[in-house]
Amino acid sequence: MSINVKPLADRVIVEPAAAEEKTAGGIIIPDTAKEKPKQGKIVAAGPGKVDEPMSVKIGDTVLYGQYSGTEIKIGGSDFLIMKESDIYGIVV
Repeated sequence: MSINVKPLADRVIVEPAAAEEKTAGGIIIPDTAKEKPKQGKIVAAGPGKVDEPMSVKIGDTVLYGQYSGTEIKIGGSDFLIMKESDIYGIVV
């Protein structure tokens, strides 16, 4: 996916993973009870700070805090923009 926004400094734009629709037992979860995803894919990344290069790159699947980032809408899709320091790790 290509977006027309370039984050500045150490910020990244993350496409959150879809929330679970059903439990392991097959119970359908209503929208009001769905937990916010804490995993997503980086779709854009800034160049990093002068003395700190970025350790994540476009295409990485990352884990972040439940309330990390700011929700934004680009081209009708929902994304999160956050600092690299809000990312806990890269899923390998």
